[in-house]
Amino acid sequence: MCGICGAAWTTSSAGPSESEFALMVERLHHRGPDDSGFYRDAQAALGFRRLSILDLAGGHQPLSNEDGTVWVAFNGEIYNFAALRHRLEARGHVLRSSGDSEVLVHLYEDERENLFSLLRGMFAIAIWDTRRQTLLLGRDRLGQKPLLYRLEAGRISFASELKSLLATPTATPFRLDPLALDQYLTYGYVPHPRTILQGIHKLPPAHYAVWKEGQLRQERYWTPDWNAERVQSPEADVAALRETLTDAVREQMVSEVPLGAFLSGGVDSTIIVGLMQQAARRPVKTFSIGFDDPAFDETSYAELAARHLGTEHHTFRLEAQAWDTLPALAETFDEPFADSSALPTWFVSRQTRAHVTVALTGDAGDELFGGYHRYQALGITCAMEFWSAPVRRRISSMLTRGLPTSAQAKTPLRTFRRLVEKLDLPAQARYLSWMTSWPEPDRMALYTESFLEQLTAHARQVPEDADPASVFAQAWNLSPQRDPATRAMITDLLTYLPGDLLHKVDMASMAHALECRSPFLDHRVVELALALPRNRKFKLRKGQTKLILKQAFADLMPPAIQKRGKMGFAVPLDRWFRGPLAGELRAVLLDPGCRIHELFQMDTITRLIDEHTRGHRDHAYRLWSLLMLELWFQRWGTKVVVG
Repeated sequence: MCGICGAAWTTSSAGPSESEFALMVERLHHRGPDDSGFYRDAQAALGFRRLSILDLAGGHQPLSNEDGTVWVAFNGEIYNFAALRHRLEARGHVLRSSGDSEVLVHLYEDERENLFSLLRGMFAIAIWDTRRQTLLLGRDRLGQKPLLYRLEAGRISFASELKSLLATPTATPFRLDPLALDQYLTYGYVPHPRTILQGIHKLPPAHYAVWKEGQLRQERYWTPDWNAERVQSPEADVAALRETLTDAVREQMVSEVPLGAFLSGGVDSTIIVGLMQQAARRPVKTFSIGFDDPAFDETSYAELAARHLGTEHHTFRLEAQAWDTLPALAETFDEPFADSSALPTWFVSRQTRAHVTVALTGDAGDELFGGYHRYQALGITCAMEFWSAPVRRRISSMLTRGLPTSAQAKTPLRTFRRLVEKLDLPAQARYLSWMTSWPEPDRMALYTESFLEQLTAHARQVPEDADPASVFAQAWNLSPQRDPATRAMITDLLTYLPGDLLHKVDMASMAHALECRSPFLDHRVVELALALPRNRKFKLRKGQTKLILKQAFADLMPPAIQKRGKMGFAVPLDRWFRGPLAGELRAVLLDPGCRIHELFQMDTITRLIDEHTRGHRDHAYRLWSLLMLELWFQRWGTKVVVG
């Protein structure tokens, strides 16, 4: 919907200048090309760029309560704003606009920090209380909308995107965070609360922060019972899911501008589009993107779903020529980001924006309902744990003996090898090994001596964050009473989903002023999915996934889509890097002026490229992560200090 930024300070000298603040707001123009707004007093400033979706005439921000003592800047959508509005009016509040933004200032007057627990939606919110000289920041439960902040002496600055925070001279030169870089190679993204730069942090999902008199306090406001299981009949569970998700879709279709949906042809997006079509008065506009490589193309399924549901469907295609847009991708994401599906997401968002302003997605269906085959693989491999680790190690050796490691091998064989070569590890470590393309030994062999020294020094300062796996472990340990597959889903919900998938969709779509909404992330749907009993095998059973979704919404899906296996939203990097983009890859990563040579060993990078291009090993995702890091350096490198 928008981009927000601002600051609060304790002394006049700590505040940003008018020109600095104007630049912070301007750097968010792409998120909100329709309007801009400013509020400033002696102690705080709020900035806003608007993408008009609701209350087109009256939704200007920042806005205040009746007497101008409480001000808000808000990015996102509050889906239950109508009910909250009635509640506030019954209490005597006078609201001058018809949208969701003004609800927030009046709700704050009544509820203070408790307001976040009353909201249903996706949001990043900043509220300045002039009487209490207090800044309140809050982020939605699952992390759909970003919010970053920087603490300095006597001042806090915040923004929807890092590029806005980097607009002020006090933020330069920027220093690379060695621990964040280690996390980036581990996960392919920098998990909250860190960013790639020292001193700038992400507010975690489901948290609010209160800044007053130079001090910051953070609290978590939403914590579902990760170990709870529903005690209902199977029929009641299916009916509850149908009703809850249908209601979420109807709420998220509220818009005063053109609305459509991404349609991949998978179970999740087909269900969302089907529910939209049932609620709509005319064919829903749907959009998909594909590749000429049939191993990565699923547009035929998207077109099948579109015909079945009667949508107005648009198909786009992407090929290796997309290389030319990679600098724009690095500009969009602000931090190095190694999920290659960001590329097609960026393209489909650009094309979709030519037709609609809002698009619904099927994001989070996999994490909530067991859509990834790795959940099944974890359950199967955990069944072998009655054997000792040495025995499992011997079994792993026998199973992998003779299996190919080359990039030319068929994908199922490479996948099987990856799954069984870590049988001797505990479930948590085994699952983490599947989630990273840079295990610790490989990262340590990549780093230069000087960077290893920096990494060690920073690890001594914050030993609890020294191991990137601690991010993963904190999420895994929240649900000790659940089975390993369910624990993996919860871990993904708290790490991979906000850090990778939702970040990707928000940044790629808002780069083109397209708002994406995901009904699966309605917290009522999330809480219901989390509590579904494992012993009924509602999610996984005998090679099948998402069983309860297929039961509850069978009428919306053609049989071919119900029966098809999971196909990730991936890019044919291995083929591109061995063929049409091999020369470009070498030109970037082996250039003598390449900035990542300050961090990584040149001979290791050369070996990875040679092994991949000759077809000896598949290093596509490792090389992509190095490439995106270098492109990030090329964008921000003159201001980034390593060391």
